[in-house]
Amino acid sequence: MELGRGFLFIWILSILFLSSNANARYHYHKKQKPKGSSKGSHHVSPSTPVGHPPPIPSEPSPGAGDSPHSIFDVTSFGAAGDGSSDDTAAFRQAWKAACAAESATILVPSDKVFIITSTIFSGPCKPGLVFQVDGVLMPPDGPDGWPKADSRMQWLVFYRLDDMKLTGNGIIEGNGHKWWELPCKPHRGPNGSTLKGPCDSPAMIRFFMSSNLVVSGIRIQNSPQFHMKFDGCEGVLIEKLSISTPKLSPNTDGIHIDNTKSVGIYNSMISNGDDCISIGPGCSNVDIGGVTCGPSHGISIGSLGVHNSQACVSNITVRNAVIRESDNGVRIKTWQGGSGSVSGISFENIQMENVRNCINVDQYYCLTKACRNQTSAVYVTDLKFRNIKGTYDVRSPPIHFACSDTVACTNITMAEVELLPHEGKLLDDPFCWNAYGKQETSTIPPIGCLRDGMPQTIIEASHYHC
Repeated sequence: MELGRGFLFIWILSILFLSSNANARYHYHKKQKPKGSSKGSHHVSPSTPVGHPPPIPSEPSPGAGDSPHSIFDVTSFGAAGDGSSDDTAAFRQAWKAACAAESATILVPSDKVFIITSTIFSGPCKPGLVFQVDGVLMPPDGPDGWPKADSRMQWLVFYRLDDMKLTGNGIIEGNGHKWWELPCKPHRGPNGSTLKGPCDSPAMIRFFMSSNLVVSGIRIQNSPQFHMKFDGCEGVLIEKLSISTPKLSPNTDGIHIDNTKSVGIYNSMISNGDDCISIGPGCSNVDIGGVTCGPSHGISIGSLGVHNSQACVSNITVRNAVIRESDNGVRIKTWQGGSGSVSGISFENIQMENVRNCINVDQYYCLTKACRNQTSAVYVTDLKFRNIKGTYDVRSPPIHFACSDTVACTNITMAEVELLPHEGKLLDDPFCWNAYGKQETSTIPPIGCLRDGMPQTIIEASHYHC
């Protein structure tokens, strides 16, 4: 009897042990990444300095992708992808369905060309949403093909989203050529006059009032105006992006951020007709690294302070970048009459290749000759330029600090700046006006115009406080 009880006890233990192992295997399987999900971490590289930017959400939740319904192929919703049909309705239906499903993927399949009109993809949605473009996605061809009922200010808008990723191996094509023929900026008229032009060309992609965003691997080209804008966002990771537009295409900024915080832009290539990256008012904690820029207008902070507005920009780092064949290198541009401040700016380890205005601070920015002198200005302070080397176009001095008459630029640091003529000889020495700072090492060309110490006149702190 005792022997029988012993065998019974051993049998029960065996059943419990096997059941435990089966459960362990089941739970491990549920934590595996679903087939077809995008690879790669959403987290900022460990080499990124503390404070740039906060961690981006991890991959979509475990288990949610086990269902075949987690992938929403736009062709399943009626998209033709033949390069001529209007597929807008199918994309909107796919978005509505995917938005309601956790860790869903909207798939724009390869080997097809999809045309959609101006659309707002609105949230809030369930977390982990992926918009994957493997084919070609484009708007109608030019102003004449643009529906009159649609906004001409923007094409694709992603609004009120959290934990969303735009990725894929495909192309987002802007069909911008016919738009560029419209006069978008003030332009030269007859007999030396200046004519105003309608600036109603659409921005290509806009993220608005969203957080924890990832844009990765996509190719974007030929935008009618700005390629990608971020307004009122926080927690943005942009990596391995390709943006390309002809050098003379007007107002085609690559990436523009406005009132957006905690941004990382890494390992991307941008060539276009305006700024590669432009940073507007209300931005802070922006880290840019490994970007190749040009032909372009360089990497810019501004313009800031237009129409006597307040502008606050802080804690911006640009490092390990290449800028080539561009009208500007690294630039800060502000309008007279503004207020607020630009502070905590670092440009380091940047290679210039035949660039005009390699280092440029311009507090007299103006698009016409009609701007009047004003005493107020955005306060520019705490700028660092380290290890900036290469060649410049001799048509402009490689270093230009044009600071406000009444609000000096302060605490400028120059170290290991070596800029040589691409061809020919330097016509003008570096220019400084009301700029204060120090040289930690000798620079090429020498900067004899940078003033030591601080200005005698102390600005009113309340006017420039952010």
